[in-house]
Amino acid sequence: MRLLVLLMLAICVSFSSAATTLAQQTQRIISLSPHTTEMAYAAGLGNKLIAASAYSDYPPAAKELERVANYRGLKMERILTLKPDLILAWQGGNSSRELTRLQQLGMKIIYSNPKTLTDIPKTLEQLSQYADSPQVALQAAAAFNQQLQQLKTANLNKSKVRYFYQLGTTPLMTVADSSWPSQIFHFCGGENIFTNSRVAYPQVNQEHVIVGQPQVIFSPQPIKTTLQLWAPWQQQLAAVKQHHIYQLNANWLSRPTPRTLLAIKQVCSLLNQVRDDH
Repeated sequence: MRLLVLLMLAICVSFSSAATTLAQQTQRIISLSPHTTEMAYAAGLGNKLIAASAYSDYPPAAKELERVANYRGLKMERILTLKPDLILAWQGGNSSRELTRLQQLGMKIIYSNPKTLTDIPKTLEQLSQYADSPQVALQAAAAFNQQLQQLKTANLNKSKVRYFYQLGTTPLMTVADSSWPSQIFHFCGGENIFTNSRVAYPQVNQEHVIVGQPQVIFSPQPIKTTLQLWAPWQQQLAAVKQHHIYQLNANWLSRPTPRTLLAIKQVCSLLNQVRDDH
């Protein structure tokens, strides 16, 4: 028994020592997407960030970071000049060709591509090993899990509400169930009218939406903009007739970070309003 205890202690000490060494070796971090920037700060790595992508605007300190990526691609020469110890990238969002090139040049990259709500605390835990104070990330992960469970309990056995999530108008697009942020709507009891789409971000038309008969329409765009598109279909769409058109906070909704909890609260509250009106 005493031997087993000593062995466990040795393993813990070894793990702690390895994590400390990793944190010491990682002093210069670059983030290549807004959500990985936000996650880095949440994990206690803000003091090590030296550059980030365009639109990395949360927390406010992120606005001061040099920009080395945007929708057109990466500033490869500048990234190499900055000599980061670690790069945080968005798998599926950043160019795979450019990321592969960085790896070939010896850059260490952590890829982030959350598929589920529970991937958020898992990512925080992963990032904790690079922080000088790992407890910051671990506590953030624990707090997220606790609040998520509370929200899950509060929304159990809610009736389903058919929704349409509108992305843009030209072309008119939406999100299939397999892609972020559908997990948030589903968590709150939303039922995607395009649940059977084989495409992650399908292009649709107004007739498709009318056939789907959503009870509510969500969009990151202002309500006035969305209403202008659907006003002529007021008699055909209950969502329009009953004024169930809502603007959602795009950053809360589209970025898989701890602020996703705010998106969940917003969506669940609005779906409850729809339920109350039926």
